Amino acid sequence: MVWPYAFLLLLLLSIVSAKDLYNILDIHPSASDKDIRHAYKKLSRKYHPDKNKEEGAEAKFVDIAYAYEVLSDPEKRQIYDRHGEEGLKRHEGGQNPHANPFDIFSSFFGGGQAYQGVRKGPTSLTEFEVDLADIYKGANIDFMIKKRILCDHCRGSGAASDSDIHTCSGCGGSGVKLVKQQIFPGMFAQSQTSCNECGGRGKVIHKKCPHCDGNKVIDYSPHYTLEVIPGMPEGHEVVFEGEGDESPDWEAGDVILRVRSRKNKGGWRRKESSLYWKETIGIDEALLGFDRNLTHLDGHEVRLIRKGPTQPGFVEKIEGEGMPLFENSNFHGDLFVEYNVVLPIDLTTHQRRKLTEAFQYGSGHDEL
Repeated sequence: MVWPYAFLLLLLLSIVSAKDLYNILDIHPSASDKDIRHAYKKLSRKYHPDKNKEEGAEAKFVDIAYAYEVLSDPEKRQIYDRHGEEGLKRHEGGQNPHANPFDIFSSFFGGGQAYQGVRKGPTSLTEFEVDLADIYKGANIDFMIKKRILCDHCRGSGAASDSDIHTCSGCGGSGVKLVKQQIFPGMFAQSQTSCNECGGRGKVIHKKCPHCDGNKVIDYSPHYTLEVIPGMPEGHEVVFEGEGDESPDWEAGDVILRVRSRKNKGGWRRKESSLYWKETIGIDEALLGFDRNLTHLDGHEVRLIRKGPTQPGFVEKIEGEGMPLFENSNFHGDLFVEYNVVLPIDLTTHQRRKLTEAFQYGSGHDEL
């Protein structure tokens, strides 16, 4: 029979097709509604033609809008996951299911006001500490930010449904009221004041959204990834554009991370492109020399060799073993090793023998 193979092929094609829209939004097929919404918000801003003039940005913007249109609709997403785009076309009766991507963007961002000069929300600045080893090697660090986003159910209106939003009867939808005030007997002055019944919005809500209780926003903690570039300067600021608290009254502000190395006691220290390390040696090593390895921040070994006496506090400079230069990691600064000599309370038998042999050899050599 041929049909089982045809069915298998159709199933495989559906799976491949189902992955396409998820790949467009750079999300996993098991992504939640919030993840889909977050991915659309991030990518639609990045590729909006008013902001991104690169070739292919507009086509990418259209694909992103279509992916969001399908995946944000539970019924369409279910059909798409099972039957791919062909299933969606059959569901739409053969008509083109694509909506206007700019309408989707405008609806999502409250009339597209983000590109019409609406005020921007507050920007948050967070001190973000990472291990010095991560700054040396470079790393991708995952973290979460608790913030507020527009309610998924009411899209920031605060109402249970569109039919629960009515024109304010107190101001007739204008958001202001005319107030008469007597100045002198028989003389009145009129002034405008914000409507106290609708708060100046011109609309009143008869039934609050059950998901956000009419607050228009909900708490959400999305995942982010901080890319730490090797040699990143102390206090370097990484901007996550448009990832601040959302509100129907403003365009979301930015989240800024100020990256610093985490302080550790007695370990590695950094000053710009230079690294500093304190190496502790014994009295026998300070007098006779030594050959040992220092494990660097990325695990490679740096050989430390001293053939003669080493004074306490002596600093050795090792070129090219410091921090990588920012955005040019093929070049490094220098490493400065400060030697700390520890004097024992009592010498061990092994130390006495080493020192005795050394002094005897030295004395005999001098006599020669």
